[in-house]
Parts: sequence; structure tokens; C-alpha cells
Amino acid sequence: MPQFDLVTFGAGLSGLIPAVRAAQLGLKVCVLEQEPDPRHLCNSRYTTGVGNVAYFPLTLPVETLEQVIEDASGGSADKDLARVYAKTAKRALRWLQGEGVRFTRPSIGDNPTEPNWVLAPARRFNHGLDWQGNGGDVTLQQLERKLKRYGGELHRGVAVTSLLEENGACVGLTAEKDGTAIRYDAKAVTVADGGFMANQEMVREHITAAADKILVRSAPNVRGDGMRMAQAIGAELSGLGTFYGHLQHRDAMENEKLWPYPTLDALAQAAIIVDAGGNRFADEGRGGVPLANDVARLDDPLSATLILDAQIWRSAGRIGPVGADPHLERGGGWKWEAATLDELAGLAGLPAAALAETVAVYNDAHASAELSALNPARSTDKFKAHPIVEAPFYAIPLCSGITGTMGGLRIDGNARVLRPDGSVIDGLYAAGTTTGGLEGGPKVAYMGGLSKAYIWGLLAGEHAADYAGGH
Repeated sequence: MPQFDLVTFGAGLSGLIPAVRAAQLGLKVCVLEQEPDPRHLCNSRYTTGVGNVAYFPLTLPVETLEQVIEDASGGSADKDLARVYAKTAKRALRWLQGEGVRFTRPSIGDNPTEPNWVLAPARRFNHGLDWQGNGGDVTLQQLERKLKRYGGELHRGVAVTSLLEENGACVGLTAEKDGTAIRYDAKAVTVADGGFMANQEMVREHITAAADKILVRSAPNVRGDGMRMAQAIGAELSGLGTFYGHLQHRDAMENEKLWPYPTLDALAQAAIIVDAGGNRFADEGRGGVPLANDVARLDDPLSATLILDAQIWRSAGRIGPVGADPHLERGGGWKWEAATLDELAGLAGLPAAALAETVAVYNDAHASAELSALNPARSTDKFKAHPIVEAPFYAIPLCSGITGTMGGLRIDGNARVLRPDGSVIDGLYAAGTTTGGLEGGPKVAYMGGLSKAYIWGLLAGEHAADYAGGH
């Protein structure tokens, strides 16, 4: 019967970081990974590698990052967690650098103050899924080497089946390997197996009834097992219902060359999206992540269509390192093209009269600077709206792609998992996408997938070292 001070399950960044830190501090540590492949697929390997706090650099002053979180979440983020998150961001980055993790600082996207920290080597931006040899892949290999150097163990092909509880504390877990049951006794356990993006039942329960019509932009083994096992011993789930994701071409549901890139966010933020009836149903100015959520909530998430003109295609189509122009076509995507809106509606299978009216009302509101009077209103504080007037006109079929769920296990500032009454489940920690408390809310706030691994992973490993040392 294996016995450890700390066991983490999930060998992505969220699992390796607390394990490496705890092993560095002298604990006997083991990481469990359900996949047997040494280069197992996970979001940490798929990642673009951009570390950020709500799109802002990790190294900004603490007070600035606190305000960033407050603004991005619309005040819905837990203030105590926000304070700890902001305070630990830079230290977590520096710790990773100290452990040999390399970063670069290319100009990716719109950084308002300074470039973000990107895992090196930076992703070779192209259409499709391209992770081999990129920052996430290289970083996982580096942390695995560090884990072994500090005396930690990594057990592959081990699927965790339950958490063990005694006297209100987590004291280990059960697992299976090749059909054989194993018990791991541990003074502390870290849940680090991600959200529930690939679990249609949970997506259906928490996000959309049409879970089968959502593109999974994550690894296929992220099923929310850790959340459900922690909940079974009394943990509280909080903040579920939204997700981090992007708009993709509808054919990405079948064509892997069309995801995770190119996304169609930049086009949608400049143009309009309509439903099967040819009507706008969302505020395009909120941005790609909220729009992906809006599309997912349609009765049929595969019924949304992006409407734009030649000017938008020439400009917004080239925004980003993987712009729709030319990467959409390179990946096998396509768009309907027509000289008139009536002809475009016929090609796209949309009601011609309804589409014409939608575009006319939108263009009139744009010309009179009254976009806020539209229903739904079109905001412009984040992204500029463009009229749809220059032929040829284009229509692109959309789908909503989910990369990471928002919300999860409720934790405190030491990454300890909490019960509904706010009490701590001793010995149980969580890191990464499996955690709740900061993201989601009315603005669909995204706090950074990597930063949730960096920050909560570091804090979980450090507190577990103190906790296990006293037990």
C-alpha cells in the first residue's frame, strides 16, 4: 500500500507544480496520471502558453492586478482569492523560472502595458492543433525532470476512482491500474485533473442542453472526475455555468485542422452574428469568450452564422497570429460569398427578408452612433463595430468551442478545498481549472488558464508541505 505525504492527480501543470514545490520542500510526493503515454494529451500540452491575469501580465503591481480582476469580473470574483491571486502571480512566475522553465515575451494580442509571459519555445502559430515541441510540451517535460530530481514519483496509467476521508479529512485515494485496485495513503491530496469540458453530462447540466453540439477544444480525457470525487466527500462547487472558449468554423466539429486555430473571434467582434431566423441575439462587442457562451446557449448552437462584408474580412480577418485570412482556407474552412444580401441569405439558408432587415437596422444604428439602442445593444468600449456595406458579403457558419470550464471546487487562499459552510476539508487541495471563485460571473471573466495552475499550484504545494509536516 503506497504511502506519501502528498499525492496529486493529473500530470499537467496544475498537478506537477504543487508536486514539484512540495518535493522541493522535503515531502514524499507522487503524481498520478491516468494516461500511460509519457507525452499524454492534456490542456497543458495543448496550451498556447500565454500566462496572464485577465489578459494582463503576471508581473504587474499587486494593486493593479487586483483592480484588473475586479474590473474583469464585474465585482463577482471572491475578493480574498483575488488578493492572494494578485499577490502570488509574480512570485509563481519567478519560481517557475528558478526551476528552469523558460519564457519568451512576443507581442501576442493587445497587451495594454507590456507583453505577456509565454512559455518557450513559443507556439508555431498555424491552423490546427500543433503542440509538439512547443512551450507547454517542453515545460511539462522539464517539471517531470525536476520532480524526479527532488525524489518525487510519477505513476502513469493510474486512474483515480475515489477520495478517502477519515474524521473529516482527506487521507488518500483509491485508484486502478490495468484493472487492479490500488490504495494510496497520503497526508494530503491535490485535485488537478482539470474541468469537465469532455463530459457531456456535466456540460449539459451546467452549461447547455445541447452539449453534443459544442466543440471540445481540450484534451478528450477532461471529465470532471476530481470535482465529482471531492464533492462526494463534502466539497462545494461554485461559479459553474460559463466557460473559456472561442468561436470556430462549424466544420471544426469534424475537421481537426480548424481548431484550436483559427478562431473567428476577431471577425465576430467587428461584424454581427445571427441565429437561424436571421436575427442578432448577442452583443458582439463583448468579445469572443462571451460570444462563445452566447452561441452555446442557443437551442441549436450550430445554427449561428457570422455576417460580414469585404472591408471587415480585409481588416479583422487578419487580426491575430492566426488570422482567419488566410488560415481559415488553409485549414479547409470556407465561407459563403455573394454580391447581395439576398443572394447571401439564399446560400446560407437564412430568411432573406429577416437578414436584410437585421443588417439595415444595424447599419442605421452604426451611422447614427446609436448602437447601444439596438436589441440586443451593441457595445463598442472594447471592440469597434463596423458597418456591413461593401460587397462582396460573406457568411461563415459557426460553432462554439469550449477550452476550459469556469468555476469548480471552492477553495481558500491556500488552495484548500472548502465545504458549503466554509469549513476546510483538511488535507484536500485543488489547483488549475478545477478551482472556482474568480472566473465567470456576468462578464464571463477569464483569469488565465495557466495562471490558475501557476498560482494555486504553488500555494497548494507550499501549504501541503506545512500541513503534512505537522501530521
